[in-house]
Amino acid sequence: MNLPRFFRNEMRHSTREALYGYGFVFIWVIGFAVFTLAPLAQTFYYSLNQVTVSATEIHLDSVKWANYTRALFTDPNFIELLVGYIIQTLISVPIIIIFSMVIALFLNLGFKFKGLFRTIFFLPVVITSGPVIAELTSQGATSAPGIAQSAAVTEFLMQLPRYLRNPVEYLLTSFILILWFSGVQILIYLASLQKIDKNIYEAAAIDGASPWEAFWKITLPSLSTTTLINAIYTIITLSHFSENKVIKYVSGQTYAVDGGIGYASAMSFIYFSVLVALLAIVYLFITMQSKKDAE
Repeated sequence: MNLPRFFRNEMRHSTREALYGYGFVFIWVIGFAVFTLAPLAQTFYYSLNQVTVSATEIHLDSVKWANYTRALFTDPNFIELLVGYIIQTLISVPIIIIFSMVIALFLNLGFKFKGLFRTIFFLPVVITSGPVIAELTSQGATSAPGIAQSAAVTEFLMQLPRYLRNPVEYLLTSFILILWFSGVQILIYLASLQKIDKNIYEAAAIDGASPWEAFWKITLPSLSTTTLINAIYTIITLSHFSENKVIKYVSGQTYAVDGGIGYASAMSFIYFSVLVALLAIVYLFITMQSKKDAE
């Protein structure tokens, strides 16, 4: 059966657009396979071996899961740093998310020099490259150590259990650094706020809803997807931060006498697994909370 000429042309156009789309995706797939998937597979292979690097070759001796066992059960430094990373991330993410949302709500209001304030809050993202943030951190510009050294705070910290003492001290001394990561999240929240239909707020006001009720019933549910995106972005940003202690420790073990590439690779995969678990927990929590609010 012959199809009409118009329908054949339409199918050709749709196919052509589909091929264009697949072409763009295929470029990304090739880049991911070559620059991400292949190195990941090679790193996992190294993690199952004792790697010895010489001037002429890389020698591999299979140790199976010994590197993972050592990292999890016989290396207290790595476990302590990993637990500290988990706790610090769980503390930092809510602070960054709440601060970003509050500032975005403020910047969404109509007032003079609004563009200037947006630039000010985004400026740390522009200037904090690896060497800059490392220098600022080394000089103490991103922390407030004097807070933790006061008598009242010191006494308060000593009364806390050991597993809570370090996270609370980190929160007090690194509060500036935590807020330093909020620039991108503020812009994402601001873009989402500007897409909310103003007629919804007008209808709610006619029905007698106060601004506080409108925030909880309209604004916050409308930002649920944005909150999820910002939470994931924040976790990933904190996890690959150049001053991350876990990353520094793994890098230091790469060519250490008692470490090696194989051991560092095993720690990297454990760290990656913890990162994926944190992302899954945050995703499930925010998704469940959004469904609960919708009901």
